[in-house]
Amino acid sequence: MKNAAWTALCAVILLASPGFAAGAGASSGRTLYKWVDAQGVTHYGDRIPPEYAAQEKQVINSQGVEISRLEAQKSPEALAADEQRRAEAEQSQNRDRNLLNTYGTVQEIERLRDQRVTLLADQIKVTSQFLDVLNGKLKKLRDGSLHFKPYSSDPHAPVMPDQMAEDLVRVRNDMHTQEENLREKRSEETGMSKKFDSDIARFKELKGIH
Repeated sequence: MKNAAWTALCAVILLASPGFAAGAGASSGRTLYKWVDAQGVTHYGDRIPPEYAAQEKQVINSQGVEISRLEAQKSPEALAADEQRRAEAEQSQNRDRNLLNTYGTVQEIERLRDQRVTLLADQIKVTSQFLDVLNGKLKKLRDGSLHFKPYSSDPHAPVMPDQMAEDLVRVRNDMHTQEENLREKRSEETGMSKKFDSDIARFKELKGIH
């Protein structure tokens, strides 16, 4: 209480000083600030100590009335979080606008979803069939490689032909590529279904459909 009373008294004295007499602050162009120190004590002055320059402060006129507020300087993390929220809000607004401009009914979204999912399902089927073919080729090559060194137990077995060795490497690489393609297509199929479900739910919300 003593600190509060003393601070209030200092403010009164400062405001009554010649530089801040009634109307003097505005006419002289001087600015009076109000800030709180680390101990929670309120201070007034026309200059802010460097250690408090980054925190929130108020600008008051010669009558001690707050006329504006200066926000505290934000940390890089806080600024990054603000920017992230702004970007997400803008993205959400763009999505809503695109939904309303692109579709007229829920059925239109469902038809497009079914077309896209069917297309992906066909691609997955073709890739799976190709993998089956490659698996068959690899099995035949591996069975054949058992007649040659270093896979044959026969000490008189010939060395594997270069062409067979190259075919083994090529088929394995092709299988690896197609397996990766299959994983990507299945992941895309799952993600697409979820996206369309989310779009349908949001479209209903925007249109007030229950």
